[in-house]
Amino acid sequence: MRRRHVDAVGVKRPGHGTVGRPIDIQVNCYPIDAPNITVYQYDALDPDKLPARVNMEIMRQVEQDNPDIFTKSMAYDGRKIAYSAIDLPLGGTSRTFDVSLAPKNGGTAPKPGGRPPRVYRLRLTQAARINTDVLHRYVAGQQSLDTAISTGLAAYNTIIRMEPNMRYPFNVRSFFTPDGSRQIGGGIELWRGFFQSIRPGPGRLFLNLDIASCMMYRPGSLVELCLDFFERMDLMRDNGFRNFLSPSMNARDRLRLQKFLMNLRVTVPATTGDKKRPIRKISERGASDITFEYQGRNVTVAQYFGLTGTQVRFPQMLCVELGSGGALVPIELCQVPAGQIMKKQLPSDKTKDMVAFATQKPFERFRSIEAGARLLQYGQSTYIRDFGMSINTADGPLSFKGRILPTPQLQYSPRSKEPTVVPRDGKWNMAGKMLVNPVTINHWLIVTFESRRFRDQAQQDLVRNLVSGFRSTGIVMEDDRPVIRPANPQGNIVDQLRQAGQFSYQQKKSAPQLIVIILPDFGNTDIYTAVKHFGDVAQGVATQCLKVGKCVGANIQYWANVALKANVKLGGINCTPAPRAVPLLSDPANPVIIMGADVQHPAPGAENRPSFTAVVGSVDSMASKYVATSNLQVGRQELIDDLQAMTKEILTQHMGYRKAREKAANPAPKKLIFFRDGVSEGQFDQVLEHELPLIRAACVELGIRPQITLLVVIKRHHIRLNPLNNAGDRTGNCPAGTILDTGVTSPVEFDWYLQSHGGLLGTSRPAHYEVLYDDSRFSADAIQGLSFALCHVYARATRSVSIPAPVYYADIVCARGKHHFEPGFAVNLSDTISQVTSVDAYKQAYREIHPQQKKMMFFS
Repeated sequence: MRRRHVDAVGVKRPGHGTVGRPIDIQVNCYPIDAPNITVYQYDALDPDKLPARVNMEIMRQVEQDNPDIFTKSMAYDGRKIAYSAIDLPLGGTSRTFDVSLAPKNGGTAPKPGGRPPRVYRLRLTQAARINTDVLHRYVAGQQSLDTAISTGLAAYNTIIRMEPNMRYPFNVRSFFTPDGSRQIGGGIELWRGFFQSIRPGPGRLFLNLDIASCMMYRPGSLVELCLDFFERMDLMRDNGFRNFLSPSMNARDRLRLQKFLMNLRVTVPATTGDKKRPIRKISERGASDITFEYQGRNVTVAQYFGLTGTQVRFPQMLCVELGSGGALVPIELCQVPAGQIMKKQLPSDKTKDMVAFATQKPFERFRSIEAGARLLQYGQSTYIRDFGMSINTADGPLSFKGRILPTPQLQYSPRSKEPTVVPRDGKWNMAGKMLVNPVTINHWLIVTFESRRFRDQAQQDLVRNLVSGFRSTGIVMEDDRPVIRPANPQGNIVDQLRQAGQFSYQQKKSAPQLIVIILPDFGNTDIYTAVKHFGDVAQGVATQCLKVGKCVGANIQYWANVALKANVKLGGINCTPAPRAVPLLSDPANPVIIMGADVQHPAPGAENRPSFTAVVGSVDSMASKYVATSNLQVGRQELIDDLQAMTKEILTQHMGYRKAREKAANPAPKKLIFFRDGVSEGQFDQVLEHELPLIRAACVELGIRPQITLLVVIKRHHIRLNPLNNAGDRTGNCPAGTILDTGVTSPVEFDWYLQSHGGLLGTSRPAHYEVLYDDSRFSADAIQGLSFALCHVYARATRSVSIPAPVYYADIVCARGKHHFEPGFAVNLSDTISQVTSVDAYKQAYREIHPQQKKMMFFS
């Protein structure tokens, strides 16, 4: 697996795939020419924790004040690391600079006798010398990936980002411009921008340039931002806001607003000009009620500003506490500067707005990318020029020859009119098809939380259509007159479900196998969470939630799709890959288990919250039926602590199923193929060092020794594909099955990009696969073909999906981690309590999936 001289972090590429028909693909990448030079790395140390933008201004001022030292521009990340193309004459390895920043926007110097400008201290210490020749050896396949490669790439990435980062708001890898910005309510303004990253490819370095979107705080007056957050801009008329943003605001809304505004930087033009200070808190009282001592007497905040020359028009309104000094300033006096990135989770009710804003078809996206390349003017960048680099954007994005893999055949029941189907453009439908293993439903129940739109006739129509749709797929519906129970969405959801189940039991003399829940179209999140806790955790009964707006009056195809979900939740199998389409799965001498794992982290800003982990695995020989296990661990930890126990649980279920249901004489798998989601490229070695031994230990514990293959599937990357020569599907995307394993892949590692799904909206994102470990030594065609086939066995859809089904399932199981707690559960933990203590509290409240549901695909 490893060769002399040049090693891979994971598996070295065994060769390129050959299966499939060719397709010409444009990729959002540009070639880079960089000389072999020494780049000098410096630690930039500043005692104050300042915003990156301020730190960069300090660095630039230091350069301007010391032109004899800084004869070429420094590239600086805004934090702790700076790079120079020359060995700076510091008079040693370190030097300290004191500097004050020039006034902005034509501002004036301090008045005589006034406060002097602040002096900032910057100390530069030479930390390393980076020989960029290692990058050229690496892309030529003559150098192993090591820290020297990572360090060199980090330097180059800092260099290319300097010019735009000095001009525009930025985060780690992207910058944003106000052109075409859009306000969407909730205090949010959407901006577009560009992502930039230098990556190594076979034979060369290249620039990955992509469009990006982000949330900004709505600029302007702080009053308007607060009103927009609550969707109450109507209160701007006749100054209606003065009573709304006052002590009469209820505590819950005030705390919501405080959380939203926390660390937002505002200015107070009337008193401190354009000086920006962060919001720390919102007062509980108004400016006319908060008092403090000023010049020997008690004054209110409103009176203080009046005495210092600033009138407060609405003294009853709340104040904000600014900066480390805790100065209280009336909200009405504060302004929000434009371009402040909102580092929070996108509210669920704004998802549609963000999708609409960010969505572009491939040709539109690539046109925007080329416009971005012109905007960036890499050839004019002083930083790029000083380091001897050049980026060729004149010839447009790079193009390569890809392949379109053969579409795997899928098998339905032999009783179907169409027992075998070949998906077209990544999709098919249920017309003329019956499920491979349909279940029998003897007793089911409907509970409706929407009475206004679900009355007698609608109820009768729904029952008739559901029964007809289920039967069309082969599901045996013994009960066509289910009990229908109304429920109050404001009441105790779990109690009402329990009562409905008891009533139905009394009527039918057996417990319901399936509870169909009718939800209101909006405001249903808490109901859904309670339903899933009741069914999957507390009672062990399958639940199927339907929004009233979609299910009332729905056609038979809708109900056939609902049947796909219900069938696997009750233990059935919908379809399987045809054996000849996936020879790797159909070899009886080498049975295979397919597994997937993921970790989901808490939302940005959620302190002391755990991360949820999930492992999913196939139990049948054709990798169509799956089971799952889940847990929680310390927040934002990517490696899975309990992977050994979780893997053992899945393997035990797999062998039990194959022995009992498939009558396998030896149910142990000979091959274990493990797809790991959610880890970044920088964590590959940690996965090999920590998680691979745990997978192997689980096998040893069970007395089995399967050949293990470990792959990582990466969804969050910025490589995009644009089909050339009119080879795209109807959405303009590359056809489902398009694969690229040359050009922009690793120079050494065994990786590829696979766009396994048909286009929907905008530009499809291919998944990036990398093989980290492989006992079986699969060929590129074998493992790539299996990966594509597994994208077709996602049980609840009649279309191929963007990642293999077990990875998709693991993602869903993680997202449902909150269902393991009692509805309404909350642990009031202080931010001062350690993360570990917090997780212990969550673990005590965490409930396992019901034993009955553990055997089922409850996550479908």
